[in-house]
Amino acid sequence: MTPTTAMTTAELNEVFLKGLRHLKGRRGLAVGALVAAAALVGGLASADRATRLTSGVLTQTRFEILRTKAPPAPAALQAQLDDLAAAYGEPVGVAVTDVTRGWTAGVDQDRPYPQQSVSKLWVAIALMRAADQGRIDPEGAVTLTESDRSVFFQPVAYRIGPDGYQTRISELLHRALVESDNAANDRLMRELGGPEGVAAELREMGLTSVRVGAYERDLQALTAGLVWQPDYGIGWNFQAARAALPMAEREAAMAAYLDHPLDGTAPAAITAALAGLARGELLSEASTARLTGLMQAARTGPRRLKGGLPDGWSIAHKTGTGQDFQGYSVGINDVGLLTAPDGHIYAVAVMMRRTRKPVPERLAFMQSVTRAVADQWRADAGTPDVRAAD
Repeated sequence: MTPTTAMTTAELNEVFLKGLRHLKGRRGLAVGALVAAAALVGGLASADRATRLTSGVLTQTRFEILRTKAPPAPAALQAQLDDLAAAYGEPVGVAVTDVTRGWTAGVDQDRPYPQQSVSKLWVAIALMRAADQGRIDPEGAVTLTESDRSVFFQPVAYRIGPDGYQTRISELLHRALVESDNAANDRLMRELGGPEGVAAELREMGLTSVRVGAYERDLQALTAGLVWQPDYGIGWNFQAARAALPMAEREAAMAAYLDHPLDGTAPAAITAALAGLARGELLSEASTARLTGLMQAARTGPRRLKGGLPDGWSIAHKTGTGQDFQGYSVGINDVGLLTAPDGHIYAVAVMMRRTRKPVPERLAFMQSVTRAVADQWRADAGTPDVRAAD
């Protein structure tokens, strides 16, 4: 049997994570495990354009059906996005979906890109679905212990003492979406049964084209050529272990991740899911409002998509930022819902697989996409051109 007919995405993730546990501590085999797992998941990615895995059966999701029936994207917007991407000079993935009309414009919009912390959004949606069904209490108490430490940005981990840190699921959700706290996100995934549990929730919602892939700490370790160990979550131990690896191992691990990202999701799949969220198709009205409110409060990426907003517009978004390596940055992303002054909503995703551009140029590109969306709205609404302040 081929992987696409024998296993669901959740099952593939389980096999992958079992392999990690088996290889724990055997650094020389870590890169080989990553390459093999990435190749296996990559087999799914190539088939994802036409079909999706739902409970082990190949089927087309309702979001794809809606897209095939949607009107064509406005020619002017498509041309503008094409010109912006060409001028940027590096591969980028862009998708813009009109939430009401259903059309999608984009550039390289159907190829999976590394999401990095954008995937926290899918964990949050899966969590709120479980809350809507009464299986999780958002105000329920949880205790974080040393085993909940993650990697990189994880301020909640500094609150863990000898007796742990007691908090609520709602606080972890706030930290994951507003601050992009990795330890908070990993613990929310544990509450859902791990990566495979999140995948199952998403699959049941019809979101089979978006992927979380792994715990944040496992994903970051594998991207660097490591297998996660508990002491990596303390201080700068992870960075020290990463720096001690032979450069060939790090290069192989990064190349494998970029070729077949475990968290890989196409820009158009992201905007389709965001559009479904905005239309109230995924969660209850209260949970939708709660989630989009947290996305509006996001503190990350104030100069990405948000930086290009004209007066009177608002954004609910989630950013992603991967590791820097050999002069480039991986997984520089921003996705969200842009709301025009008249209430019209557009789902937007801008994703950079690997970029060597200086930060100001990355920001300027993202802001130019936001402005292109505003241009299209003005053309449709017949309103004057009012640009965002610099």
